[in-house]
This record gives sequence, structure tokens and C-alpha cells, in this order.
Amino acid sequence: MRGAETAGKMAGVGMAAVAAWDPCRRWSWTAVSFGFHRAVSALLARKPERAPQGPPVCRQKTSVSFLSRPDLPKLAYKKLKGKSPGIIFIPGYISNMNGTKALAIEEFCKSLGHAYIRFDYSGVGNSDGNLQESTVGKWRKDVLSIIDDLAEGPQILVGSSLGGWLMLHAAVARPQKVVALIGVAAAVDGLVTKFNQLPVEVKKEIETKGVWSMPSKYSEEGVYHMQYNFIKEAEHHCMLHSPIPVNCPIRLLHGMKDDIIPWHTSLQVADRVVSTDVDVILRKHSDHRMKEKADIQLLVYTIDDLIDKLSTLGN
Repeated sequence: MRGAETAGKMAGVGMAAVAAWDPCRRWSWTAVSFGFHRAVSALLARKPERAPQGPPVCRQKTSVSFLSRPDLPKLAYKKLKGKSPGIIFIPGYISNMNGTKALAIEEFCKSLGHAYIRFDYSGVGNSDGNLQESTVGKWRKDVLSIIDDLAEGPQILVGSSLGGWLMLHAAVARPQKVVALIGVAAAVDGLVTKFNQLPVEVKKEIETKGVWSMPSKYSEEGVYHMQYNFIKEAEHHCMLHSPIPVNCPIRLLHGMKDDIIPWHTSLQVADRVVSTDVDVILRKHSDHRMKEKADIQLLVYTIDDLIDKLSTLGN
């Protein structure tokens, strides 16, 4: 059991993780209101509600390493050594490993001494490869390479947006190594679903041009230029049409203000996976990115709860 140990270690850890992008600043405790179901409220009830005594320790930044693969692009990654289970963060569509959630989880893992890996997909960030040639299938291979070649022992996968789709594929492919999943606005089948909802004439125009200019407030240009071939290849990796053979614990976090991937998608995933240990946690005022402090705090608490659960099952 990690109960007593966690209680001591968790004093101030939650807010340290929330502020991970600026770990050397001074801060004070801020009361946060969570809008999710009672099971998670019970989890929060056991967390200490006092400020850390003094500022956190400033740590050296993790250096970027590269995973070489025969006939495949090198993958940029950052890795912390530590206890099992390890945590792997799988980013969203063309997102890199330096986002708010990725950095916050890293600080959280440092605080608890757990292993952690974050990485860039091929064609994204510091990794080799051409983004125009990227596919869901190739990024699936990237995730499996990280699990097979870098991760040691059991792993909890945290997938954000499209990463939530890929984490399910990884859990199906590596059931002995993937012991739990956390989806953050999991975009399972999302791109294909959105494309299929377009009017016929629009889809024909995209096919002719070879590019789908998809409006997005999260892009600096206000639009994502997505290759038509990317969409067609993604169709081969859709999962919601049949039962998903994943048996491990799954936690699905989703904002009800998500205008990219409807929160109902997480309910569909919960219904399709064969695992019986599944929680869907909805935040009423959160959007697709779920990067506000309360969102990050919920995320790290969810990770800690799964670590605790897995530790209990192992004893």
C-alpha cells in the first residue's frame, strides 16, 4: 500500500505539478473547484490541502535524446529514470513534447520518483521525418518504438487528443506492458468522423485538391492543412466500430466545452473497450486542450490514483 507514503509525498505535489512550466517561482495554495463525479471527489478528499513548506527545488532540464531506428526516422525524446510503473505522454496532432501537460506530468513524476518519457512524433518537433508524409499508422509505430525500445517495465500511457487514439492502439498491441490508460479529450477516430460529416461536395473538393484546410482556433494560422491521404490512411485505424480488446484500467478526462472532439466520444470509448475498470470524468467548463490549472491538477491526481491502484494490486 502507498497510502501513508503518498500522503506525505503529495503534500504540495499537486500544485507543484500544476505550475510545472515555471518550477522555480514562488506560489501559494489556490482553492480549486472540480466539476466531476463523486468517485473522483473521494480521491481528492484524501489529498493534503496545505501549501508546500517553501518553494520547490529547481532541477536541471532533461536533455533531448534521439532514438535511432533502422529505416525509420529518429525520434526525439526526454526520459526520466525512476520507479515503476513508468509514465509515457503521447501528444496530440502535430503537438510536440514541450506542451503544458507534458511538462506538468514530468514535474509530477520527478516529485514521486517515477520513470517518465515524453517524445515527438516523426515529422514533428525535434524528430526526423517529413510531416507531409506522416500518417496515423506511422505515428502508431512511433509509440510502439518508444514502448519497446525505451520504456522499462509496466507503463501508464497518457494520451492527449489524437494521442488518446494511439494509446488504445498501443494497449492492444502491447497488453503485457501497458497497464493503465488516461485519455485527455481522446480523439478516437476523430479526424475520420469529422471528415465523414462534411457535405459530399466538400469532400469531393478536398479529394481533388489533396488537402483539407480544417479551421482551428488552436493553429497560429487559424487552420490546419491536412493531407487527404492522411485522412484516408487513418480510416484503417478506426476503433469505435467494434469492441476494443483493452482490459486494463482506463480513465477518460474530457471537457464539455470541447468544440473539436465532442465529449460523447469518451462515452463511446468507455462503451467499446472490454475493460470493466473504466471511469469517464467530465469537466463542465473545460475545452479541448484541458490545460488550465484545475485540469492539470485533475490529470496528475488521476495518475497518482492509478499508481496507487496498481501498487495495491501488485501487493
